[in-house]
Order: sequence, then C-alpha cells, then structure tokens
Amino acid sequence: MAIVKSFRAIRPANNYVDMVAELPYDVMNREEAKEMGNKNKYSFIHVDRAEIDLDDEIDEHDEKVYLKARENLNKFREKNILIKEKQECIYIYREIMDGRAQTGIVACVSVDDYINGIIKIHEYTKPDKELDRTNHIKYCNANTGTILLTYKNRKKVDEIINFYVKNEIPIYDFISDDEVRHTVWKIYRQNDLKYIVDEFDKVPYLYIADGHHRAAAAVNIAKEKREQNPNYTGDEEFNYYIAMIAPQDNLEVLDYNRVVKDLNGNTKQEFIDKIAQKFNIEKIPDKKQYKPNKKGDVGMFLDGDWYKIEFGDKYTKVDDEVKSLDISILQDNILDEILGIKDPRRDKRIDFVGGIRGIDELEKRANSDMEVAFAMYPTGLDELIAVADANKIMPAKSTWFEPKVRCGLFLHELD
Repeated sequence: MAIVKSFRAIRPANNYVDMVAELPYDVMNREEAKEMGNKNKYSFIHVDRAEIDLDDEIDEHDEKVYLKARENLNKFREKNILIKEKQECIYIYREIMDGRAQTGIVACVSVDDYINGIIKIHEYTKPDKELDRTNHIKYCNANTGTILLTYKNRKKVDEIINFYVKNEIPIYDFISDDEVRHTVWKIYRQNDLKYIVDEFDKVPYLYIADGHHRAAAAVNIAKEKREQNPNYTGDEEFNYYIAMIAPQDNLEVLDYNRVVKDLNGNTKQEFIDKIAQKFNIEKIPDKKQYKPNKKGDVGMFLDGDWYKIEFGDKYTKVDDEVKSLDISILQDNILDEILGIKDPRRDKRIDFVGGIRGIDELEKRANSDMEVAFAMYPTGLDELIAVADANKIMPAKSTWFEPKVRCGLFLHELD
C-alpha cells in the first residue's frame, strides 16, 4: 500500500509566489528559458535551469551549472524569497486551466514504494536527462521538482480535499502568465494529516503521470546516500521525494508529437509509398492542417502538406496493452522500420513536441530543423494505467499532461 508523509516544505513567501512559480525545466529549450529568466529575476528557472545565468558556450550538464543552481537556491533562501515551513504539512494544490480544475495533494512519497513497484512507471527514462536531474538534486540537496502521480479515486480523500477547498483560506491564490489559476491550501492539523496518511495506506498503487526522470533521480540520490549511511533507518528525508497526487478523474492527457530530422535516405515519394504498404494514407487538400480526432489516426506534415494516416483495426485492436497504442504502432512500423529510429530515447534524429504547443509548432519544426512531423491522438489515462498494471513500458514520451505542476512552489530538503 502507498506511503505518503507530511514534510517541511521550502516554498515561496506569499509576496513572491506568483513570480517564483515556474513551468517545469523540461518544457522549454535553453533560449526560451534564458528569455524567461531575463524577464524575471525571481523565477525558479534560475534554479531549475541555472545555465541561463552562465555563458552560452557552457554545456548545460557542466558542473558549473549545478554549482550555480545551488548558489541561486541559497540566495533565494537567504533573501527570504523561499522560506522553510516551521512544521510538517501536506498541501492541497488546485490548478484551473480553460475552466477545468486539476486538484490533488502535495506530500512526500517513498523511494521504497518506487523500488518495490507500489509507485508504477509506464516509460523508461533517457539516461542523460536522468543524470542531469540526479546531479541537480545532489548539488541542491533538495528535491526541486514535484512529480505528478495519479491513483484510482478514494471517496474519503476527495471528501477531505473538498472540505478544505470550501472552508479554509488558501495560502496561495494567483494566476500565472499562461492564464492558469493556482490555489494552495495547507493541511497542518495532526488528525487531518493522519487521516490522509491512513487513507493512502489503503491505496494499492500510485502511477507516475509526469516526472519519470525526477522520480528516478530521487531514487538514485537515496541509494547513494544509503551507501554513505549504512546505518540508515528509513526515516531520513532522503528516503522520500515530493509529489502532487491527483485522482485519475482529475487529469487530462494531451497529445505528445514527434518530429524527425530526415527520411533515412528515402525520397518523399518512397517514404509515402512505404507507409502505404501497411496503412491507408491520404493527402489533405488545399494545404489544410490535420489534427487526429480519434484513436488509430495520425497526422503527418511533410514538405508543406498534411497527410492522414489510418492504422486500422489490424493494429489498434490487438490484445496487447503496449502494441495497441498509437505511439507504439507509429514507432514500430514507421519510425523504426522505415526511418531507422530504433531507440527514440537516445536517437538524436528525433524530438518530441508537447500538445500544448499546438499543431503550428509541428509545421515550424518540419520547416526548419526537422523534415517530417507526426501529430498524435492523445494516449488515454486508462491506457497508461493498463500498461503500468501489466508491468509493461510505453514508448518514450507517450503522454503530455496539462496543466503542468509548477516548479518552485514546493521543495523538499534531503536532511
């Protein structure tokens, strides 16, 4: 059963919160991050992507970056931009985007639950990104990013969340630049804290929705600290990391799209003909955009035109939790078989574009640094849970969740 615990959060002072809270480090490139940081000296991006405060030629994985992250974090704390909670708490965090609310609790979860499979994964991590976050946690001595977990709803947890939302005054309530409203309530009464801990003790599994790299990095640090402290008890803070835990019916999955640098030696017509050997493919007339509206359909942008690819029941109705995914069908039959991308986690010829950026971004990429783009229909949350429950793995970057849990709102110190 799932372990959750209260913690003494490092969090923004109330008068800084709207300036500190920032999008996760991995949803923007270096240039975008630098622009954000230049506009706002209080943005948490100065900690999450500290390379923006160094010379552009310094590699983002250089040790200087992690040292700068620690320096910037310490400055935020010294100036009381970030403060440490005086007692252990659990928080309720609600985000409202386009009229839809995403609400959950923010608490610490157990490294051992991850190791033992109580916290279930659905994708592998990219080694370089996992190492990056591992180093970031190590140098900052804190979990600086909040993982998004989900679970199958429990009525009693919903009830206590609803009680606080209706009856308590929030500690934060602000609207970010992207028009998302963020509201946070603090749970500090011991009986309420115990109630939540006890209720999650009845939850058999938690599922990582977003944040596989940060979760894996937290586990790496815990294992390292355990080796350094062979007499550890399991109660030390490094045995835990922070997560927003939201019930399944609160989350929405967006599409996660692909762009590829070349056609692997094929001409445009050869590439289209090879796709047509397996799938129905048709060109969209009049240069109109095409965004798929059902499972089994994919949009492809190539040389200024959009195409609709239909996988068909032969592929989508197979009795396999992974092989039946649109992402898997695309990966196995087009990206791998035709374009030669065997491992999308490591291949530099492929990149991933979150659905929040819109279909115009796919055209932009295919017209600049890439050659072909694929617009996907979103993977369902029920598909994610089915894969995780079967102890299987989705292809890399199968899901994109919105709204994103803001970084800088909650940090967890490791000792």
